[in-house]
Amino acid sequence: MRIFTESEIKQMIQLEEKILPVIEDAFTQLAVKDVIMPPIMRVDVKESNGEVDVKTAYIPGKDMFALKVSSGFFNNYKLGLPSANGLMMLISTVTGEPKALLLDNGYLTEVRTAAAGAIAAKHIAKKDVQTVGIIGTGAQARYQLKALNLVRDFEKVLVYGRSLENAKQLQADMEDILDADIQIAEDVETVVRNSDIVVTTTPATEPLIKADWLHPGLHITAMGSDAEEKQELEADVLKKADRFVCDTKAQCARLGELHHSIDQGFISEDASIIELGEVTSGKTEGRLSDEEITVCDLTGTGVQDTAIALLAFKLLTEKEGIGLQIDNKKSLHFT
Repeated sequence: MRIFTESEIKQMIQLEEKILPVIEDAFTQLAVKDVIMPPIMRVDVKESNGEVDVKTAYIPGKDMFALKVSSGFFNNYKLGLPSANGLMMLISTVTGEPKALLLDNGYLTEVRTAAAGAIAAKHIAKKDVQTVGIIGTGAQARYQLKALNLVRDFEKVLVYGRSLENAKQLQADMEDILDADIQIAEDVETVVRNSDIVVTTTPATEPLIKADWLHPGLHITAMGSDAEEKQELEADVLKKADRFVCDTKAQCARLGELHHSIDQGFISEDASIIELGEVTSGKTEGRLSDEEITVCDLTGTGVQDTAIALLAFKLLTEKEGIGLQIDNKKSLHFT
């Protein structure tokens, strides 16, 4: 058993261009192979405004797969703590033995989620982008902007958050990273109406984006809705979109933005929905014209977790003197 800490993982894995093909291939594998990816298991801890998810996926041909436990406790900011946490375990597909623990505290999830947003924009957003809008001011908002900058050039960023203080902090942080004019918007409508790409990164349970604000050429990547009660887009946004893509239809129909559109009768359960892997694999096209309104609903998949965990393990084990190795068949004695 190999054990690696967050600081060790961060030495080997950063949000950079080489990460994108790994996550892109994971979506492709989901579309072209018999990937085993069971439904997400979730435990809600309502008194702490928290949730714990368990995600996994077995990709045929890989010698290990990841079992991930991730948490989101959205009152943690009051304690000066990040909302996201978690770890990943790698299990042998030959013997079933646990081979590694990646004690990443949610870091690998942040990276793979941001990479998924970049991949969605790469294939579905128009190429000529002037302004990007970001809804939300947490860690994932920062990661999404960094990742988006790997696939699209843009001149301006419009930021909206419920806390002006947090929005200003995001503005200051990203000014040191992006070669773009970063402005704070007074409301969500301003962001949507004036952006070419909008990314939502919130745990909202009431819609933030209205269908009336959509305009030709707009692309929206909705990241936040990953539980039945969460919703960032009005249900008819998906109906108004010319092209709608999701990470997996089954999962989004259960707990993504698609779930609300089906429940409210804007999209039928048997509608033809494009999955992102169909686009990355070349089975179908992403954006067809610069005038299309496009939406991508991303709920986060176990196949992404297995992909990023396998990459992390490969890089970590190639470096000498890093990590802890234990024989879990022997007794451990402490003095």
